[in-house]
Amino acid sequence: MKTIAATSIALLLMTGAASAQDTMADSASSKIAGMQGDLIRSRDITGGNIYTSNEARDEGAAWDSSTVYDGVGEGWNEIGEIEDLILSRDGKLIGIVAEVGGFLDIADKHVAISVEDVSLVAVDDKTYAYVTRFNEEELEAMEDVDEGFWD
Repeated sequence: MKTIAATSIALLLMTGAASAQDTMADSASSKIAGMQGDLIRSRDITGGNIYTSNEARDEGAAWDSSTVYDGVGEGWNEIGEIEDLILSRDGKLIGIVAEVGGFLDIADKHVAISVEDVSLVAVDDKTYAYVTRFNEEELEAMEDVDEGFWD
C-alpha cells in the first residue's frame, strides 16, 4: 500500500511539474528570448545623442513621432545627450531626459522631452539616438528637471 501511495504522489508531482513547465513555456516572459533581434535595452539608448531635424524650425515641415529613421539624417545637428528614460508608474515610456547646453558638464541643463516630440534612431546595431523637432534654444528654454525635480 505504501508503494502505491508513493507512486501516486510521484505521478502527481511529475504532472504538476510538467504543467508548470507548459505554463512557463507559454508565458510572455519566456517569449522574450525569441525576440532577441527586435529588442532594445535602455543602456543602448542612454548616453546616446539627441539631434534636431530642423534647427531653425522655419521650414514648416510637419512632425510625426512615429516616423522610423534608419540612420542619422544629413541635415541634423547634434544638440544634446540622452541622460535618462522617463517611465510612468504603469511602466510606459513617456519621455526622455535630455542634457542640453553647457560645455564639459558645466552649465548644462536637463529637460524632459515627451515621446510625442522625439523619434528613436538606430545609429548602428547596438547604439541609438533620438531626433526631435525642437532646436537647442527651445530645449534650453524648457523647465530644468535636475535631481531636485524628482524628489
